[in-house]
Amino acid sequence: MDDIVTKRTEGVLRVELNRPEKLNAMTSSMYTKLANIFDEAAKDEHIRVVLWHGAGDAFSAGNDIKDFLDNPPGPGESPQARLMTALVDFDKPLVAAVHGAAIGGGTTMLLHCDFVYAAENTNFQMPFINLAVVPEFGSSCLVPLAIGHLRAAELILLGLPFGAKRALELGLITQVVPDQNLLEVATDTAKDLAAKPAEAMRVSKRLLKHSFREQINSAMKAENEAFSVQIHSEDAKEALTAFLEKRPPNFIKAGKSVSGK
Repeated sequence: MDDIVTKRTEGVLRVELNRPEKLNAMTSSMYTKLANIFDEAAKDEHIRVVLWHGAGDAFSAGNDIKDFLDNPPGPGESPQARLMTALVDFDKPLVAAVHGAAIGGGTTMLLHCDFVYAAENTNFQMPFINLAVVPEFGSSCLVPLAIGHLRAAELILLGLPFGAKRALELGLITQVVPDQNLLEVATDTAKDLAAKPAEAMRVSKRLLKHSFREQINSAMKAENEAFSVQIHSEDAKEALTAFLEKRPPNFIKAGKSVSGK
């Protein structure tokens, strides 16, 4: 079974994350595949819009922890970094239909979309601090830009989950949609966008990003460098071990083992 499924209809490329048994958790190979899909879609004149969603009960639960531990991202080129670049460079409309779990990268990847429709049952979270790592996908820049520093600190430094209604209040999504209508609403928007003048659409999207594009690239570079250091810390080892062992982490104990106290 393919872990990413694509289908093209009337100028709309539908991209489905397809690991429902793992809540569409992302592996290194999936990041690479997605990057290739977006890069190819950007060059294909017959594709005007991308509609992105997840199979089963979730959009994406973020990184597949086992795969992540086997293939931790480095400070430079990595599958994650490739997808980040592909998303920043993508100059066609990107519509997301989100439901269930949208955790970690499942939330931060959405920051690069132009329309995000969320089902009422969606749960968002950026739990990087809980895993003793740092934000990714430019979220350290994009979230404060979107909602201000104080609200960004609440979401990123506390790492608490929040629902679709709260995401709408914060301006992080376009609309909350009844669960059963999610794909229909998102598809209607994608079709509407696909019927509009393609070149004017691409230029307009570039202009919308123009003023903060360098900020995003700079933030992603800094995040990747910090992430690659932090992932090897004692706190991160404790957090990820605790996750796999299904127990609460003990960062005080981990910190003491580092300092020798």
